Amino acid sequence: MAAAGSSPSIVEYFGGEDGYRCGYCKNESGNLSHGMWAHSMTVQDYQDLIDRGWRRCQALRFQSSKSHKKVLKKMLKFISKGDVSKVASEEEPMDSHIEDVVTCDFAYKSESHVSQSELTPLSVDHPERVENEDKDTGETKEVNEQKVESGSPQICADKDTPVPGEPSHSAKTVHAPPKPGKGADLSKPPCRKAKDIRKERKLQKLLQNQMCTLEGSQLQGGDQVFLLQNSKSKTNQPKTIEDFVFVSLPDDARHKLEVRLVPVSFEDPQFKSSFNQSATLFAKYQMAIHKDTPSDCGENEAENAPNGPECGYGSFHQQYWLDGKIIAVGVIDILPYCVSSVYLYYDPDYSFLSLGVYSALREIAFTRQLHEKAPDLCFYYMGFYIHSCPKMRYKGQYRPSDLLCPETYVWTPIEQCLPLLEDAKYCRLNQDVKAVDEGRIKELGRVRVLHKRTVMPYSVYKKRRKGPSDEASVQQYASLVGQTCSERMLLFRS
Repeated sequence: MAAAGSSPSIVEYFGGEDGYRCGYCKNESGNLSHGMWAHSMTVQDYQDLIDRGWRRCQALRFQSSKSHKKVLKKMLKFISKGDVSKVASEEEPMDSHIEDVVTCDFAYKSESHVSQSELTPLSVDHPERVENEDKDTGETKEVNEQKVESGSPQICADKDTPVPGEPSHSAKTVHAPPKPGKGADLSKPPCRKAKDIRKERKLQKLLQNQMCTLEGSQLQGGDQVFLLQNSKSKTNQPKTIEDFVFVSLPDDARHKLEVRLVPVSFEDPQFKSSFNQSATLFAKYQMAIHKDTPSDCGENEAENAPNGPECGYGSFHQQYWLDGKIIAVGVIDILPYCVSSVYLYYDPDYSFLSLGVYSALREIAFTRQLHEKAPDLCFYYMGFYIHSCPKMRYKGQYRPSDLLCPETYVWTPIEQCLPLLEDAKYCRLNQDVKAVDEGRIKELGRVRVLHKRTVMPYSVYKKRRKGPSDEASVQQYASLVGQTCSERMLLFRS
């Protein structure tokens, strides 16, 4: 990514009208994407682009579910005692829509049409030539190549279907009476869970301690009830994810887990020294989980801001080191308003730890940490939510969450969206009939274009263009990125 003030975003747009293979539902034409190849990209443009097509979780208000806490406890038990049963559970995928760029046959996935020589005249070594009706100016420095995919809906056609021969879920089950000598003994009190017994003993002990501090004052029945209720309220406070993630481990813990945040840059010594191990793990994951071949697993700079987090903005790897070995890598982007989860790959030998869920919870906790330094950074983005694809529904379990209306680009609570998505795969999520896309393209002629080493508005480029009109493609690009980004980024035209 490039610095916001010195290097404008330079992008090539690739409209995709033909469907291609979806990595989730395996439909050969179920994925429709409109993509861009970014030669350079500022973090603010990246933020504004994903705010026109991605789903977000309100990290500061996040409430972990019982299943989330179960995963966190399992990891703590494994680290402390090392006795977690290695029973492979179905791992929730943590891949965002970027996975389709990595694993699917997306057009232009490894090269672009523009040569480096066509872009260098905009560098500091050559004076920039700008032709603009309003005399707009712009300049670029070094060009970093990066792929960005727009927030167009991805449609998965497959749905759950009944399995022939299996009983219906609605069928009634008739239970026969227990045989003699089996079943509950009605003459004895009902069994109680050990967890409930421990809680009761703890409350009784706490009550006794509180009673002792009253220095001989006699408690009435109502006082005892008050103390008991007060004790329950203190002991039943829900734990946050930080209580599980940042807990102190015993000195004799069987394992050591360390999470390192490493900038995606070969100039960073940590990234460079761990690259081979990380690349080997990626290949192992892709071949085991996504059935890639070895040939499919081939091989940015951080941007600092005065009011941003200490690590800066940009692309990072969160490396999970277990006993000196990388077992998982979370690819994330840290942006002005959010942490965006791009991809996760992990060692399949550790699937029993539910690393997909665990890493998501760690990233939410990390977002909350960054918020303390950068107050505007308060959201966690997980990529597309595809309601009709079972493998993508897990994202709806991280709440409170919002979905972006594809017509008005207004964030809408997911609870309001789910009934609508049950009725139709595509729908307008914002129910305000008067609402419109405030960031929609209003003047196509103001779209900034880079043509023959010169920055100009589309209205000027259109007059000079030779050959068939490309207005439909530019119109599509501008409608997807919005007026603000279309007037700030440079759209390369050959």
